[in-house]
Amino acid sequence: MSEQNIDAAEINELYKRLDREAEAGGYHLNPDEEFTKGLVRSLIVNERRYGYWACPCRLASGEKVHDLDIICPCDYRDPDLDDYGACYCALYVSEAIKKGERPPDSIPERRPPPGKRSAAPAAATAATPTLSLPVWRCKVCGYLCAREHPPETCPVCKVKRDRFEHFMGPVA
Repeated sequence: MSEQNIDAAEINELYKRLDREAEAGGYHLNPDEEFTKGLVRSLIVNERRYGYWACPCRLASGEKVHDLDIICPCDYRDPDLDDYGACYCALYVSEAIKKGERPPDSIPERRPPPGKRSAAPAAATAATPTLSLPVWRCKVCGYLCAREHPPETCPVCKVKRDRFEHFMGPVA
């Protein structure tokens, strides 16, 4: 299927899914439905183009390992929501913005320039010798779990396993 063959039903289905998941996780989609569905369409385009939901407002490299930080929901969503009331692309907004109690702010880019990005997930700086299992951290929401390998899907924000980093303890 080409990028032009995205029908309204496909966009609506993903929009509803994202809205359900966002609300269940304590997040809110932008209340401007037309704008938000445009972002949803762009996520579908990027998934077809790259095989993953690269942020629609950032330039993806096409190499997943280099774009892990900008796969939606990106690593910058929560700090942007805290500081500005919306994420960089404004797919996710604060409750105050959703209710119209506050206008959205301009959101500066948090993503480091290409030369300053880490090529691989950061490892823990110090291991605690008493841990029998490695601790994994979701880079999107901060969820921590102690197990041999990270979960397939984060139980909090629903991102995939590749969005976890080794946080501390023995390496699996």
